[in-house]
Amino acid sequence: MNLMIRDRRYELSHRLLDRLRPVVAGKLDVGMHPYGEQLFAYCCFDRERVAALRLDCPMICVVLYGQKDVWLGDRTRSFPAGSLFVLPGGVPMDVVNIPDDKTGVYAALRLDVPFLPEGIPPLSVAERARSAVDLDAVPLSIDLVETIGHAASTIADVSVGETIKRLRLTEVLALLRPLAEARPLFRQSLSDDIAWLIATAPSQAWNVSDVAGKLGIGASTLRRRLATDGTSFRAILRRERLKAAHHAITSGATAIAAAEAAGYVSRSHFSRRFRESFGTSPTGRE
Repeated sequence: MNLMIRDRRYELSHRLLDRLRPVVAGKLDVGMHPYGEQLFAYCCFDRERVAALRLDCPMICVVLYGQKDVWLGDRTRSFPAGSLFVLPGGVPMDVVNIPDDKTGVYAALRLDVPFLPEGIPPLSVAERARSAVDLDAVPLSIDLVETIGHAASTIADVSVGETIKRLRLTEVLALLRPLAEARPLFRQSLSDDIAWLIATAPSQAWNVSDVAGKLGIGASTLRRRLATDGTSFRAILRRERLKAAHHAITSGATAIAAAEAAGYVSRSHFSRRFRESFGTSPTGRE
């Protein structure tokens, strides 16, 4: 049984490499190479160590050639070619990139996840309580391998629109969401958690107590932590409602419908806030 499991892992890892290596074929130069806004390839020809690396946001990483060693606190993991894993944002870690013995190349693809798209929930209170940062390879499946491969090729294609690219990323995150090894992708700041919650129903009459209850913290704690971060509940609520209104208008809705979708009762109040945020009125007049 163990031999069968190892063989299956080996098969899936090689299938993942077969899907992703063509994305960087002919482009293996030293350094970081962007493929759109969120997908990057990194390559080096010499063993290198990066101390106290702190990522701006969590990322999905796949080693294409060579090996990456990661030290996070007292945990150490080695990820050979064909490994898919998640690294957290905002946490210092040491990494070593080791070129492949045969090709002399270290190469990896990274897919940054600065925010969670609509439909992908952040960690729940219960998940946060048991959510130490994991440092294990994500278990592969046929669906995950094919979805990652499809997403990478789509995001790297300059002819594909941003809406389709976001959809491909959402499909990847939906498959990763239940996996403990991928939890760092779904741990957000308090501000981001609040924004995500409001965005699910921007017209709802949100208040601090309701949101704090859904997030499993006290209202005073929520206010205090937001103040420490230099923001407020009111500012986040306004921003998310106006984002929803802007999206509605760009999708063809009238100003009245957009105001209702964003929870504004007063049309004049809505118009004033919209102009402050976007420099134009919701009807398009300067």
